[in-house]
Amino acid sequence: MDWLERIATLRQWTRSGTRAPHKPLLVLYALGRFQEDPGSGLRYTAVEQDLQRLLTEYGPPHKTTPAYPFHHLVSDGVWEVRTNRGTGSPGSGVRDLRETGATGRLAPDLRAALRREPDLLGRIARLLLDLHFPPSLHSELCEAVGLELEPVAAAEQLAAVRRQRDPKMRDLVLTAYEYRCAFCGYDGRIGAVPVGLEAAHVRWWAFGGPDAVENGLCLCSLHHKLFDKGVLGVGDDHRILVSQRFVGHSPAAREHVIALAGRPLIGPQPGVRPVAAAHRDWHARQVFHGASRPAGGV
Repeated sequence: MDWLERIATLRQWTRSGTRAPHKPLLVLYALGRFQEDPGSGLRYTAVEQDLQRLLTEYGPPHKTTPAYPFHHLVSDGVWEVRTNRGTGSPGSGVRDLRETGATGRLAPDLRAALRREPDLLGRIARLLLDLHFPPSLHSELCEAVGLELEPVAAAEQLAAVRRQRDPKMRDLVLTAYEYRCAFCGYDGRIGAVPVGLEAAHVRWWAFGGPDAVENGLCLCSLHHKLFDKGVLGVGDDHRILVSQRFVGHSPAAREHVIALAGRPLIGPQPGVRPVAAAHRDWHARQVFHGASRPAGGV
């Protein structure tokens, strides 16, 4: 059985580029627990809070519940649920899962394959990360689910996904923005080499975002992470959005994040296409969290 193919084709809500990482997050969490203890099961009441935190932090902006993937992942053939009534999930209702003592774990054939092929766990985890999340979040997401992955060659990692990234994307975007963060203007270098500057996809590559300047922003490492976490966004008037959900009381938080609200983007240089409206809209709907603060960061 090709487990990578099965994992790559998990059934999800996909209309109009909608993010629905519920099942991938549950599988990543289960892989982390399997890595720690291959024989353990995940009782819903014991892991519900962990799964809810993952969905809140890495899922779409709208509210959701971990009961949905806990039940529906069974239909993909990679997950099983047992209750005090026997085999089978009682449904996707939170109350049903709690009251029946529902316990889930990776399907028996998958667990056997993971024991038989030591590198399969890492390959599945990297595939899920590549298909559903931007690279800026991979490391912290692994930490959040308790996964420890060995380094992998770039060629092997690219072979795991269907679409390959354009290696020229970074240079094109950094040049377009004249090697300055579009949010704060940071332009640090060591000699002639820029440091701490990255090419951020507005519409994530994992969700069909093209490797093109009109889908890119040159951002410093801090603002790239905050952009991918939904703290920052770009409005229709190409001004910076700061989520009202972001809280920071230190002078650094106010200066480097809250005070950005309403400021115009820095760049791109004349003659270069700015971020396309379709990509801005996708980020606003699928990544940016909540309403934006008024200009001036009040």
